Amino acid sequence: MSGLKLFSMDTTNSGMTEVMPRLAEIEADVQGLVETHMEALLGVRFLASEYSTGTVHGGRIDSLGLDENGSPVIVEYKRGTDAGVINQGLFYLAWLMDHRAEFEHLVRDQIGMTAASQVLWSSPRLICIAGDFTRYDVHAVREHRRSIDLVRYRLFGSDLLGLEAVASVSGGMQAGRRVRHRAVTQAAAGVQGAAMAELAGAVDEALLGLGDGVNRVERKTYRAYQRLRNFACLCPPQRSKLLVYLKVDPKDVDLVPGFTRDVSGLGHHGTGDLEVQLRTLRDVERARDLFRASYAAA
Repeated sequence: MSGLKLFSMDTTNSGMTEVMPRLAEIEADVQGLVETHMEALLGVRFLASEYSTGTVHGGRIDSLGLDENGSPVIVEYKRGTDAGVINQGLFYLAWLMDHRAEFEHLVRDQIGMTAASQVLWSSPRLICIAGDFTRYDVHAVREHRRSIDLVRYRLFGSDLLGLEAVASVSGGMQAGRRVRHRAVTQAAAGVQGAAMAELAGAVDEALLGLGDGVNRVERKTYRAYQRLRNFACLCPPQRSKLLVYLKVDPKDVDLVPGFTRDVSGLGHHGTGDLEVQLRTLRDVERARDLFRASYAAA
C-alpha cells in the first residue's frame, strides 16, 4: 500500500484527482473503526474492547475476537510505526493462553455456548494493525511460533480505508504445511485409496501455491486456507469427490451442474457460498481460476 495511488474519477470532465493517503489523528480512531466493522474487515467476530488482564498482569488488550474458524484473536493497534506492537501483542497472547476459561466465558456471554465449546486453541492469532512496519518487524514475526499478521492501514479522503497484509506467519500451523498430505489426505486414503489421496494433495498444493501469505487451519470437519480471512475450505472426501467452499459470489459465476453450486443459505462445513465439486485432477485445473478469484477477494 505504501506504493499504492488512489484516484477519484471526474466523469463529467474526464479528469483524475489523486486521493492522498493519511494516518488517523489518534490510535483510538483506527481501533474504533476496525472494532465497529471487524467481521467485514478481518473475518473476526468482535468480543471486547480494552479488555483488562487483571491487576497482577497489569495489561489491557486493545481488541479481543473470534475468527471464522473459532480461533481466539487479539488485535493491537498503533497509529504509526511502533517497534513494540509485536512484543506487546505476544505478551497478551501468552496471557490469553493461560486464561482459556476466562476467554471461553467471554465467548459464551457474547456469542453463545456452541461457539464457546468449539474454541480452537491450537491456532490463536495476533493481528497488529499499524501505519507501517519496518523490515525488522517482518523478520521478527518469522522467528516466532505464533500466528501473527502484520496489517498496514491508510485512510483515503473521508470515507475510504485501505488494509494491506504486510506479513503473515502461520506459527504452529507450519508443521502441518510441511506434511503436505496429512489430515485430509489420510482421510482420503481410507475412502478410495491412492486416487483420492492424490486429488486431495493436488488441491492442497494449488491453494497453498497461490501466495506466500496463505495459512492453513485444521478443524475436525474441514481445513481452512486463510489470508487474514478464509478464502477456501476443503472438506474430507465423500465417496468419489472432494468439496471445496470458496469466498466467491455464486452470482458472478456461470454455475456448472456437478461442478459448481450456489450454497448461500444452505448449511455446510467451512465458510463460503460457492461449492466446487472435484472428482479428478482435471477438475482441479478447471477450478484454478475460481481459487485465484477467492484468494484475491480475501
